[in-house]
Amino acid sequence: MTDWRVFEGTNKPHDGVNHMPDPPPWRPMRAQAPMADRIIPMDDQLSPKTRHIGLTYQSAPEIIDMVNAALLLRRPLLVTGKPGSGKSSLIDAVAFELRLGEPLRWPIGSNSNLQDALYRYDAIGRLQDAQRGGAAEKPISGYLRLGPLGTALVPTRRPRALLIDEIDKSDIDLPNDLLNVLEEGVFEIPELNRLPEDDHQLRLHGQAGGLAVVHKGQVAVHQFPFVVMTSNGERDFPQAFLRRCLRLDMPDPCADPERLAAVVGAHLKAYLEARPLYAGKVDASIQAFAERAQRGEALATDQLLNLIFMLAGPVGDRDHDAVSQAVTRRLD
Repeated sequence: MTDWRVFEGTNKPHDGVNHMPDPPPWRPMRAQAPMADRIIPMDDQLSPKTRHIGLTYQSAPEIIDMVNAALLLRRPLLVTGKPGSGKSSLIDAVAFELRLGEPLRWPIGSNSNLQDALYRYDAIGRLQDAQRGGAAEKPISGYLRLGPLGTALVPTRRPRALLIDEIDKSDIDLPNDLLNVLEEGVFEIPELNRLPEDDHQLRLHGQAGGLAVVHKGQVAVHQFPFVVMTSNGERDFPQAFLRRCLRLDMPDPCADPERLAAVVGAHLKAYLEARPLYAGKVDASIQAFAERAQRGEALATDQLLNLIFMLAGPVGDRDHDAVSQAVTRRLD
């Protein structure tokens, strides 16, 4: 590590997160020791999506600085920006480089609520088992499962990465409800509080699954998770919510030919190296795309990637204009 930045935007995994300085005194660890450490998958064992984004994501300097500020201050990062600017992909880039494991994801809809994000209790399943005479053999913890936010707060030595995607779509109360949990880093499970046993094993959220020990019905974070909340700028948030977040407005790469070329190179390097005759056509397409964005057209980088993949592959010269118009229509 050469400076204060833990996340360097190099697309190269490292263990710098283990050497972060202590949190600010107003953001102390809620659990003094992790209940049990979790197994982090090897770099090549992550999902294809996370691995691809981690190897190709292009982090501008302002992105790198804001990510590091959020990491060191243990604050959520509220990310706004145009469609296709990399808001949702940022979590994969950070999780890949800092070896935080597969990111947890909570896609927000109009019916999303904090309770389900923390944990779910399958009361119907328990009732059905009781009617069949099986509930007495299965503890209540067998009907409980932690949600994405609840899993992110389980006390482990290395922080989790959590994406709360499109928080604009939530109902009016969710941002403040969510803020309280992220601020305190603690929540309770009443179904376990009233039981005589101190420790219960609950299933974790995510494909990898696994179990976590919950002590006396309370989950208290050891390392605050790295949280990215994305917003399309479709609504205003309460000042109390904004005050406790760090805000990043994603730079739009579409109007910058150099950044576009870097994005294309990161995603399609091997593909284009096998087709050197198309280099001139690729450069011209990048320049034309950037000029359209500079004129104010709403475009996204994945449209350019689609275009170049087509033009350098199956599409002939005579269909160039038709294909370009079809796959790069303006978004506004």
